[in-house]
Amino acid sequence: MKHPDYNSPAELKKILEENGFSMQKKFGQNFLINPDARSKIIQALDVKENTSVWEIGPGLGSMTSELLDKKCNVTAFEIDKGFIQLLKEYFSDYIQAEKFTLIEGDAIKNWKIQAKNAPIPERFFGNLPYNIAATLIADTIEQNIRFEKCVFTVQKEVALRMAAKPGSADYSSFSVLCQWAYDIKPLFDLSGSNFWPKPNVDSRAVLFTRKEDFPNCKNPQLFIKMQRALFSSRRKTVRNNLAGFLNNNELTLSVLNAAGIDPMKRAEVLTIEQMLHLSDTIQSLRG
Repeated sequence: MKHPDYNSPAELKKILEENGFSMQKKFGQNFLINPDARSKIIQALDVKENTSVWEIGPGLGSMTSELLDKKCNVTAFEIDKGFIQLLKEYFSDYIQAEKFTLIEGDAIKNWKIQAKNAPIPERFFGNLPYNIAATLIADTIEQNIRFEKCVFTVQKEVALRMAAKPGSADYSSFSVLCQWAYDIKPLFDLSGSNFWPKPNVDSRAVLFTRKEDFPNCKNPQLFIKMQRALFSSRRKTVRNNLAGFLNNNELTLSVLNAAGIDPMKRAEVLTIEQMLHLSDTIQSLRG
């Protein structure tokens, strides 16, 4: 079955109406109708024949189609039952050829199941809704699942947090996780007019490239928990937040002194390197 013109809001709307479907606000659904932007995203993904790709939220398959044209092996995660029905029709030949796999349901849950049952792909991308973007990306990093390259289109607010530097208002535990695991490069911004339906916010495409020196610490799980604790109360000092995490005031002071970190500083001014060193110091002093 021939897929619709992905550049035409009128045709996309007609397809939905003919099938009795509607856009689900709770899923953050917006179609990227700018073909140049889609091409730039595919170019940034840097794929070739047989490159394995995970796609989150394919919608009606505008990006999926371009990847399959390049002979990639695509696994897409889609929660909308109406879209699932149409994707199966549009890409039935690719499904039969085992070039396209459609995982039905919530991507937040299903990616973990897929990761256990199949090799981790080389590429990971998607136009991620605000309500799942940070959770999905953080979950993969915390589970030690990383990809050679990722391209995410997210609300600009989320993109700013991904790349935020110490001392800035956007710097957070999420910033630390992203920059710990990947080199992050903003690609381009997209106003609401690039999407249908038109959202009220701007978006940004961001490239993640896997860091080779990851995890760069003695105990990755300790680091993950520690840095999260340091940001748990942004108004509190490093000493107060770390004492709550270690449940030991004496050890807290010893660790901060050994790591050369001022106890009165706040987490948002610490670099990732300082946090990694702090985590290693905790590991050493606790034995």
